[in-house]
Amino acid sequence: MNKKIKTEAVDHLFEAVLSLENREECYSFFEDLCTVNELLSLSQRFEVAAMLRRGRTYLDIAEKTGASTATISRVNRSLNYGNDGYEMVFSRIEENAE
Repeated sequence: MNKKIKTEAVDHLFEAVLSLENREECYSFFEDLCTVNELLSLSQRFEVAAMLRRGRTYLDIAEKTGASTATISRVNRSLNYGNDGYEMVFSRIEENAE
């Protein structure tokens, strides 16, 4: 875990996120918290991660998501060398889909 982000303020933010109970609450909270562009950027990165995980090419991902190759590369680095956060979430999503 990156010690630079582990702060009391970030802990409070995560507590707030964990208190959300459904998608509509997420929409309400994140629309208040983020700008439209920030939220779209976060969702784009998540889509990029999902596509990389499925073995899609950078070109295909860039065409489908509009993400730059720099963004795709950063997400790919997180998938390969990060804290396995993406993998944890994708695994849980797949378990809940079954």
